[in-house]
Amino acid sequence: MELVILGSGGGPQPSAHRASPSVAIVHDGAVFIVDAGNGVANQAVAAGLRLRDLRGVFITHHHNDHNADYGNLIGLAWTAGLVTPVQTIGPVPLSAMTDEFVQLNRVDTEHRQALGRPSLRSLFVPSEVTSAGVVYDAGGLTVTAARVTHPPLDAFAYRFDSANGSIVVSGDTAPCDSLIELAKGADILVHEAYSPDDMHLLTDGTNAAVDRLMKHFHGAHTTAEDAGRVAEAAGVRCLALWHLIPRAGVTDGSWVEQASRHFGGVVVASSDLLRLDPAEITVPSLDH
Repeated sequence: MELVILGSGGGPQPSAHRASPSVAIVHDGAVFIVDAGNGVANQAVAAGLRLRDLRGVFITHHHNDHNADYGNLIGLAWTAGLVTPVQTIGPVPLSAMTDEFVQLNRVDTEHRQALGRPSLRSLFVPSEVTSAGVVYDAGGLTVTAARVTHPPLDAFAYRFDSANGSIVVSGDTAPCDSLIELAKGADILVHEAYSPDDMHLLTDGTNAAVDRLMKHFHGAHTTAEDAGRVAEAAGVRCLALWHLIPRAGVTDGSWVEQASRHFGGVVVASSDLLRLDPAEITVPSLDH
């Protein structure tokens, strides 16, 4: 099993520095993608992944930096040779969104289906997550969901377990016990993070009310320092800081230093197309 960071930035604004948040987990040649922000298909191809090998898409919540290309990802994989149905898993209203995507793109898809391709809609197998528990179990890979704290939306984190390791992806969340429990003993925790001292780089020029925006961050997101606390409490081996906000202006060293204040394991500041193998992670000390 291998983790590939497709996009390491957070928030919906396009950026030249970091792509929109998404990760791929490759298991026995099959590709599973968590979150599908803008440009996810291009990022997957840039990482050397074959879109026709896509077998699962997991959406953590319905903010557009996490789902903007949900339909496009499978639609583009379809044009790249995908013929195997893809399990798509996420909160309500994922099923309705799937049908609406196909309807929205009917002019294009009807033409391409007339050229002999299978029905695009037949490649989507949506399943809506409404509670914690196992949401996928096939081919030696088990995926478990836990509800996390990202008001006002329903949001979930996902844990991927196989014989070759365990990877947890937080999605967007404030620090919460449910995520700590989900991540207990995992090899890699991919956790969102923001840098509180650098938020002016995000808010300068925003068209949102800054006080409301910052109130949202305090109640619905996690500082890099608190991500370290979560990783320590969960006893994970590696913390990969992800969904980084702001996307530019903070050095990798600063991200790592903030999280390392409370976590003694391996800390990585994610970058686009970074690859991590759970089996190759070396923890500096077993007592952390």
